[in-house]
Amino acid sequence: METLYLVLSLGAALFAFALFAFKSEDGKNLPPGSMGWPIVGETLEFLFGKPENFVFKRMKRYSPDIFKTKILGEKTAVICGPNGHKFLFTNEQKYFTAFRPHSMQKMFRSYKAAAAAAPAPKQPARDEEAKVLRSPGFLKPEALMRYLGKMDSITQEQMKVDWEGKNQVLAYPLAKTLTLSLACRFFLGIDEPERIARLVENFDDVTVGMHSLIVNFPGTIFYRATKAADAIRKELKTVIQEKKAAMASGAPMMDILTHMIVASDPSGQHMPEAEIADKMMGLLTAGYSTVATAMTFFMKYVGERPDIYAKVLAEQMEVAESKKPGQLLEWDDLNKMKYSWNVIYEVMRFTPPLQGTFREALTDFEYAGYTIPKGWKVYWTVSTTNMNPEYFPNPEKFDPSRYDNISAFPPFTFVPFGGGPRMCPGKEYARLAILTFVHNVVKRFKWEVVFPKEKITGDMMPTPEKDFQFALLVTRHDQGLL
Repeated sequence: METLYLVLSLGAALFAFALFAFKSEDGKNLPPGSMGWPIVGETLEFLFGKPENFVFKRMKRYSPDIFKTKILGEKTAVICGPNGHKFLFTNEQKYFTAFRPHSMQKMFRSYKAAAAAAPAPKQPARDEEAKVLRSPGFLKPEALMRYLGKMDSITQEQMKVDWEGKNQVLAYPLAKTLTLSLACRFFLGIDEPERIARLVENFDDVTVGMHSLIVNFPGTIFYRATKAADAIRKELKTVIQEKKAAMASGAPMMDILTHMIVASDPSGQHMPEAEIADKMMGLLTAGYSTVATAMTFFMKYVGERPDIYAKVLAEQMEVAESKKPGQLLEWDDLNKMKYSWNVIYEVMRFTPPLQGTFREALTDFEYAGYTIPKGWKVYWTVSTTNMNPEYFPNPEKFDPSRYDNISAFPPFTFVPFGGGPRMCPGKEYARLAILTFVHNVVKRFKWEVVFPKEKITGDMMPTPEKDFQFALLVTRHDQGLL
């Protein structure tokens, strides 16, 4: 697995070991832990040994609250548990700012390459897409309500084309195609299945490369990711030009891309096309892989539990039976899907679609009796609480009833969308997309997992090795409803 990475990285580390030695920060009581090898630190174990296992092992060895390491080229403090969640979420911009690993910076910030020596922008890099989403209110309920019907119709069409009449399906590729179709329609205002299908493989490579070693020659993860990012960027620039032409003709536009094209900074300057393309690629990536992962693992866990499937089916059929033939989903329908959303909560607890995110220390700060120096990175992950029996009794049991009274959970123990000022801005969008998928797949099909013991690969984002193959056993529960 990435043998070339291992050989090169170990070679570089051994060479550097003869020249350098790590020095502790003068006079500072740093957290316990190890910085690993020179240059590469503990990155190899972090990426290829699964990040959650990496964290659990060090929580036991060093501290359940905090430990130090060096990953992805950065000295890093890993803050753990509900107290760590609370500290991080309540001290944004006081102690922390957003940070993207260097691999992500290179892929999503190409427009800054020519101005690398210029002063850093006041707006933290990772916040820029979120700011675009929040400012015009695209992800507020009132905006999403208008999009829900289109989301439902796109999902129905994909089920008709790619699922119906099949004895077996590969859930992961189909979920990715669906989520990219939804994201392209919502963010870009385009609804062209063939064009979107061409982009799926490129987005897969970008997703895998977001947390990778920067080794840029043929055969490496990062090389494939940068080539894929270039291809996406080229396609997005074409879409931008088409959008500008449509806007000039007076066609009505209600998507995020249009907003970015017409938006200007305080000096009245419009955003360059290269910057728009990079930002849109970031938004599409965020609205693609994590949503598809949640959909796919819903299929896995519910396919293994007929009792849970029956409860979800009963809830979704009640919604379907309350509607007129051909009527699309409405906002009130989603509020009736409480058990289905509890199942999704349990899916995200079992298999978080994204392991964690990074911050950068704005100043020296103290936590759990230790000092984290300015400039260090801070890694936050949901995995430090999700499988802890103190907060989730029998954590290995898939049990959606845990969330019947979610307010009873101790604070900061269950935070699948993060928290504080940087809580995922796309939380509500993800809820709509996932529940729309659940509604359409459950009322049409019953399924069986073909390979129950299928291996889960991936580092920061879980990936089924065989794309999760399902046998569709019974179809068209809703035959008389359409």
